[in-house]
Amino acid sequence: MGQDVRSPRGPRCIALVGPFQSGKTTLLEAILARTGAIPRAGSVDAGTSVGDASPEARHHKMTVGLTAATTSFMGDSYTFLDCPGSVEFAHDMRAALPAVDAAIVVCEADEKKLPQLQIILRELEELKIPRFLFLNKIDRANQRIRETLAMLQPASRVPLVLRQIPIWKGELIEGFVDLALERAFIYREHKASEVIALEGGDLDREKEARFSMLEKLADHDDALMEQLLEDIQPPRDAVFDDLARELREGLICPVLIGAAARENGVLRLMKALRHEAPGIAETAKRLGAPESKDALGYVFKTLHSQHGGKLSLTRLVAGHLDDGATLQSSSGGAGRISGILAVNGAYDTKRASAEAGDTVALAKLDPVKTGDMVSSGKTQPAALVAVEPTSAVLAISVAATDRKDDVKLGQALTRLHEEDPSLLIVQNPKTHDTVLWGQGEMHLRVASERLRDRFGVKVTSHPPAIGYQETIRKPITQRGRHKKQSGGHGQFGDVVLDIKPLPRGDGFKFAEKVVGGAVPRNYIPAVEEGVVDGLTRGPLGFPVTDVQVTLTDGSYHSVDSSDLAFRTAARVGLNEGLPQCQPVLLEPIHVVEIVCPTDATAKINAILSARRGQILGFDTRDGWSGWDCVRAMMPEAEIGELIVELRSATAGAGSFTRTFDHMAEVTGRAADQIIAAHQHAA
Repeated sequence: MGQDVRSPRGPRCIALVGPFQSGKTTLLEAILARTGAIPRAGSVDAGTSVGDASPEARHHKMTVGLTAATTSFMGDSYTFLDCPGSVEFAHDMRAALPAVDAAIVVCEADEKKLPQLQIILRELEELKIPRFLFLNKIDRANQRIRETLAMLQPASRVPLVLRQIPIWKGELIEGFVDLALERAFIYREHKASEVIALEGGDLDREKEARFSMLEKLADHDDALMEQLLEDIQPPRDAVFDDLARELREGLICPVLIGAAARENGVLRLMKALRHEAPGIAETAKRLGAPESKDALGYVFKTLHSQHGGKLSLTRLVAGHLDDGATLQSSSGGAGRISGILAVNGAYDTKRASAEAGDTVALAKLDPVKTGDMVSSGKTQPAALVAVEPTSAVLAISVAATDRKDDVKLGQALTRLHEEDPSLLIVQNPKTHDTVLWGQGEMHLRVASERLRDRFGVKVTSHPPAIGYQETIRKPITQRGRHKKQSGGHGQFGDVVLDIKPLPRGDGFKFAEKVVGGAVPRNYIPAVEEGVVDGLTRGPLGFPVTDVQVTLTDGSYHSVDSSDLAFRTAARVGLNEGLPQCQPVLLEPIHVVEIVCPTDATAKINAILSARRGQILGFDTRDGWSGWDCVRAMMPEAEIGELIVELRSATAGAGSFTRTFDHMAEVTGRAADQIIAAHQHAA
């Protein structure tokens, strides 16, 4: 224990994470107010908070993007990253986590939010990020702290260690006891808590809870274990050293309590951060950053402001960085900084330089993107972080309301993707639609609002086209003839085509068995092109697949025949022949894999059955206690808004991936409805 693991560690960066609506933004306001960064805490509901400052966040009263704000406490600088709690905007959190020294997981005593909490804690555990759990809204508690802790523990793979216990006055909590300090405090709204004497029943509860805390610490400290066995009180400094070390090594997750809306518990939380959270040296080591005199930073968020241009939010991992420096990026680009800005909710406070540990916004680094490492050295830095977006689950086709904004829309979508790589833009070559893929209904709604409000492009949207195709059941032989005379050279092409079905999944095959030069060989490629033309839209209105067409015979004219004439003749033959081949509609079928809390599995099975899903089976989710994985075959048409029902059934925690498997026939009324809808849309 000799080393002081609680010494100041320079500017620190702390993530505020937690389930949706657990109070992260409110806690940020409380921290900023209690540390003097703002005169008073703002309100999410009133639209006066430092976090959730974007028009979309204000409108929806929820965090839809990361907010960074810097303050100081007892001489140390802290930048807090307020991360969205909704799984739809989780990429901001996932991209930011590698940059932070520690995380505060804000949660409440709500069993319904346990799966969301488990997802967040698992992310932190896998990245080996030290974490405190802040049990918020303690003023609304209706059960004992031990019951709450027992409920929350399954979400964490390491012990949740109580650092504080509440002081009850009847059915209300009026303060807390700090188990490490052995000191009692009474809450005062929007003021520092008042120290009181620890006596009576509270003293007995404190001794019992403190011993439980020390027992958990002693699991990783033999000296402490011996002291407990011999009934020797360990020195207070040794207890704090153990708390700091075991937090940093990921052996425990300390639990503190409070009420952010009343600013209760905030100062004790800040003191725990100051004494126990690691600093930039430990973070650089965790990232595997090389020792270097050059400035080295990690870009965790890209923003496009209306007036300031592109901003790259960056945590400086090592070195000293001056304004105007040229930075190399791990993705291969290089750019010159045109401004270093402090992050205070609004990015408008210029700085001349930044030091290791600082979190700043770098202006107009156009070649740099989210996830890059940047260096002031002469060589390209190694990429230390790889954050892949989770699979998109919902799509809309978007188009500019005014056609003259088409180019502007393309530029705006590119910038949206730079800001949020979990938004995927796909051009459908068959329908020429621009398809925007996202993480859910609200994610896509906010993206559309940003296009309109920030980039000045109004868009219309509709569900993307389903990849229907058609095929045939019956073989036929069909002649195709094209003859046209209009003065001078005419047009003449004549072909005989054998059209027959192929096994499902074989696609299209073309062959020729022409004998005696009935169709000159130089025209045969044109015949194949005409056949391909005819397959682009079959008699039901969809592309035709799983068909073989064989050219068997025909005739030509020595003057009037041409490539164009034979191409047209082949298309005519196919268009006249396909309706006689018993065309049938095909729809794409995907294998869908859903992950969900076990208590929602029955609901998920019902949802799948209602959407024509064929359940293949389910099993426990590997490595996830209390979760299942359900596999099913589903038509693409039924997957469209599956995520909306899935999130509703799992309190926002469930998700799915899908993989195309095969095309399947659709017959009867379902096929008639699809064909009619397609003809109406056309």
